[in-house]
Amino acid sequence: MWSTVAMLDRSVLTPDALAFLAERHLGTLSTVRRDGTLHVCAVGFTWDAVAGLVRVITSDRTQKVRNVDESGRAAVGQVDGPRWLSLEGSARVARDPVAVAEAVARYAARYREPRPNPDRVAIEISVERVLGRA
Repeated sequence: MWSTVAMLDRSVLTPDALAFLAERHLGTLSTVRRDGTLHVCAVGFTWDAVAGLVRVITSDRTQKVRNVDESGRAAVGQVDGPRWLSLEGSARVARDPVAVAEAVARYAARYREPRPNPDRVAIEISVERVLGRA
């Protein structure tokens, strides 16, 4: 297992932490509203260790998408009993069909095939900091 950590380098994630990120859990996505308050919602997300990206699929024009477009920052957290991880960093909204298709494929592998959504986009978080405890 891993202990309480504050890491700036995502490459030091332990095998246990990586396994935890592959398990089927929902997470929370936190973004910052224009007024500085937090918007937190439950999401399915995926972790791409090679690219260092968290991906969240969603509909365009949602509050979380507007927040990411404006602030460029986001964090995802995952909890299971005493185990938890938080991944935070710069964020962008990917609207390119290839990037969205990649996010959908990863989501389908971790959770299930999502319903069709012509307005789908992907929030991509370039992870700069990882916090966790087990």
